[in-house]
Amino acid sequence: MADVVDLICYPIKGCAGTSISDALLTPAGLAHDRSFMVISEDGVYRTQRRHPRLALIRPAVSADGSRLTLDSSDTTGRYGTVRLNVTTSALRRDVDLFGAAFQGIDQGDEAAAWLSEVLGTPSRLVRVPPEHDRVADGLTPGPSGYADSSAVHLLSRSSLTLLNRRMAERGSPPLPMNRFRPNIVVDSGPGQGHDSDGGDWAAVPHAEDRARGIRIGGAELGYAKLAVRCAVTLVDQEAGARQGREPLRTLASYRRAASGGVVFGAKFSVVRPGKLSVGDEVVVQEWGEAEL
Repeated sequence: MADVVDLICYPIKGCAGTSISDALLTPAGLAHDRSFMVISEDGVYRTQRRHPRLALIRPAVSADGSRLTLDSSDTTGRYGTVRLNVTTSALRRDVDLFGAAFQGIDQGDEAAAWLSEVLGTPSRLVRVPPEHDRVADGLTPGPSGYADSSAVHLLSRSSLTLLNRRMAERGSPPLPMNRFRPNIVVDSGPGQGHDSDGGDWAAVPHAEDRARGIRIGGAELGYAKLAVRCAVTLVDQEAGARQGREPLRTLASYRRAASGGVVFGAKFSVVRPGKLSVGDEVVVQEWGEAEL
């Protein structure tokens, strides 16, 4: 077994996340996670790959999803705060997410003006429409909002500890967990053993790669795929700017997937919705072989 030690929701794709103690796990992931997206004026998604300043935007959404607050961690304090009534009935816009065509509900000119100023380029904000029917692929396909792929990203602290140790051997400083933007962070349960096939599986780095079925409370997750890492991991989430070549340089030395790319953490689909809380036990119900 292992425990949930952090739950992080990212209401707007590419923007800062918020740690929460409890969350409703819906069929499309944590409630409100990646339910909004910043787009260009012609509908193309924006991410930190090209717009690292997205990391400076700190959104907060009300429990019922009806209110959205936009704030910025920019130290100048010049952008202020915007509070929006979320609409689900406004104009639908055609949006492009990794070349796939979807729709989004435009959230108005006030949000667009604020985002455009912070990012320094014309931008608009859209919300996932109720009729959104995207299904992400993988070993266990499942519904997904505006996430890169599957609805839930899970990562263990032991995997990050190993990476930071390997980076230290190369003379690089350690990186925080927020570089990898997981939804669920797991760590060793108290008083358990160190066997990845039972006992304290999260003590073994990258054991999440082999977890095919997971139960957390009454909720269940099904393994979809390994999390392929990109240039977003190079972005300092506090500064909103790229910083050096790590962790991709080190990951490339020992975490290359058979299918290509470097991988770190795993993506899951929701098999059974339910409530999640920090401190919940994370039980692996089925194991498989790592895809490396």
